[in-house]
Amino acid sequence: MREVEVRALVMDPTQNMPVLLLRDPQSKKVVPVWIGQPEATSIAMIMQQREFPRPLAHDLIKAILKSLGGDLDMIVIDSIQDSTYFATLYVRDHTGKTHEIDARPSDSIAIALRLGSPIYVSDEVFQVAAVEMPTEEEGDTRENEDRFRAFVESEMKLADFKRFVADF
Repeated sequence: MREVEVRALVMDPTQNMPVLLLRDPQSKKVVPVWIGQPEATSIAMIMQQREFPRPLAHDLIKAILKSLGGDLDMIVIDSIQDSTYFATLYVRDHTGKTHEIDARPSDSIAIALRLGSPIYVSDEVFQVAAVEMPTEEEGDTRENEDRFRAFVESEMKLADFKRFVADF
């Protein structure tokens, strides 16, 4: 199991869907996760440290969990089946007992970001879905970012994404 961080939130224009890039800080690899627009909005708000005037669903979950004396120990993106990721929330209740709750990765990540909880990807998922990304030491970061953004804005499918990052 590897701890990952949210590297970026980009758009896949071919499917008109947001893609969340989860980076393993110990390697040059990212796991792309396609998510829905509402979850992308929720994640973008927390990444930009902005708040809606009224709580979003993920804010509500955080408030309920905290008011009941619980916490989110971690989330794990633990499997992938037919190009669909699955995740588990590890929620600790007020007695200290941990509960495993099946959830979509996008919701899990949105909640984890709000609570400052770690995000993990199983070794199995990482092996199947992770792709290499360049590091700053490997060349002009701005140029790499521009190439990546241009690619994402034109077309993006997982197979194409893997071929694209192999060029770096």
